[in-house]
Amino acid sequence: MTALRIFPDADALGAALAVEIVTGMTEAAREGRRYLLGCPGGRSLISTYLAVAARLRVAPMDLAHVVIVMMDDYLDDTPGPARRVPVEVLHSCERFGRRQIAEPWNRAVGSRPGVPADQVWLPDPLDPAGYDERIAAAGGVDLFLLASGASDGHVAFNPPGSDIADGTRVIALADTTRRDNLATFPHFAALDKVPRRGVSVGPATIARLSRRVRLVATGPAKAASVARVLAVRRWQADWPATLVHACHNGELWTDRAAVAVLSP
Repeated sequence: MTALRIFPDADALGAALAVEIVTGMTEAAREGRRYLLGCPGGRSLISTYLAVAARLRVAPMDLAHVVIVMMDDYLDDTPGPARRVPVEVLHSCERFGRRQIAEPWNRAVGSRPGVPADQVWLPDPLDPAGYDERIAAAGGVDLFLLASGASDGHVAFNPPGSDIADGTRVIALADTTRRDNLATFPHFAALDKVPRRGVSVGPATIARLSRRVRLVATGPAKAASVARVLAVRRWQADWPATLVHACHNGELWTDRAAVAVLSP
């Protein structure tokens, strides 16, 4: 059964998850190997990324062995070969991985080696399967952080109806996912401004190529998703966030606001 951890709020959750991440980084360095961290963009893990930076400022460490494995990215809607959106646009997941994760962590450790620029990984839409091969060749993801879409339970860009055997691939984004993205990226003035395609890790990428998984869902907007995940004990294709039940060492981390409606 998937473990459930409930925290007072998103900041308390982020602080606790940061301990697990930094501990993993330290153990990997001690063992002389890379530490792969699977990371979503968006709002759900912001408190965690900030808490990791805070811990690194207090106790700086070398980060040259750390690999940021981004889950997905949007594709440009212009005709021609599939390509990720330019890193300059605000909704670029590559931009997020560098600006919101790697760069703050690198500043936090000061003069020590930071996360190398080429160790912020993203899937290539021209060779999606190559991403799974790259992760597998590196020994798998030590800890995969997941977030759940509020309206449809999407994980990365995997919409309802995804197959648990799906690996990294180019995906037509569900309208429900695109509507959620309107809240994530306020610069999208309307739904028709949200890209219609993305490249994303699949359920199989996460379940088969990770040692630990933490699904994070906080706040009242995620209450419905938390309820759906807790109502079952196995993968349900109509709610991709239930993938946590199919993962090695999978846990659901949430806060009081997201479970308040479950209380008697």
